[in-house]
Amino acid sequence: MNKATIERQDDGTIKFTITIPKDSVAKTTDEVLGEMAKGATMPGFRKGKAPQKLVEGALNPDQVRENILKKLLPQAYSEAVQENKITPIMNPKLHVEKIEDGEDWVVTALTCELPNVDLGEYKKSVQKITAKSKIIIPGKEQEQQKPSMDDIVKALLDTVKVKIPQILIDQETDRLLSQLLDDVKRLGLNLEQYLGTTKRSPEDLRNEYAKRAETDITVEFVLQKIAEVEKIAVDPKEIEEAIQKAKDPQEKQNLEGNKYLLAGILRQQKTLDFLMNL
Repeated sequence: MNKATIERQDDGTIKFTITIPKDSVAKTTDEVLGEMAKGATMPGFRKGKAPQKLVEGALNPDQVRENILKKLLPQAYSEAVQENKITPIMNPKLHVEKIEDGEDWVVTALTCELPNVDLGEYKKSVQKITAKSKIIIPGKEQEQQKPSMDDIVKALLDTVKVKIPQILIDQETDRLLSQLLDDVKRLGLNLEQYLGTTKRSPEDLRNEYAKRAETDITVEFVLQKIAEVEKIAVDPKEIEEAIQKAKDPQEKQNLEGNKYLLAGILRQQKTLDFLMNL
């Protein structure tokens, strides 16, 4: 039976150290080798008909281990999560610590749960911003402007307390940088050229995007918490109305296939509208 120890880090990251017994490794190894042998082509033999021992000697050891891990890890991780009653909000970041023939295999898995959000006196902070737009000066009614979304977000960030797990920040930073790299390539540049034109080092760029990632994630969790507290919800009719407003059939099809994501976006927008009108 697999064994797993759990370590909760200060920032909310959860680290599992999973030990897979050598007996399970041996059994799965036999299964994987058998499956790979069936699909192998060897000189002088029809596909899948070569002796397994002959096939084993020709297989890439790294590929064999990768296939073994693909079979073992999902179940081992699922067991660790269930045993410790964890509710992850992301796929685990896996790292092989020990993988030797005839020995137990050891793998670490990093994940996290939904962080705790302390909203504090968030309404009062937001109302200090929105109140300015409600002061009517005779003769200057047309000059009144609603507060900007940036002002609202800043008021929230200055008030709420939430600790974002580093693993989430790293994941979002990687996503943002990957998106940037795609945009840079479309401009016909490589990363080095882009960094040269913007006079930034790779470290500067990552730090900049890490800060942006942390802010984006924090705002997302804060809005989610406010929606929960204020019972802001999206009904099926609102989702259908949004789908019908699609610009073209392709966009409509994408929205139809991602209703859960669309509902989340609509709920976030309703939450922002709620804040703007405090």
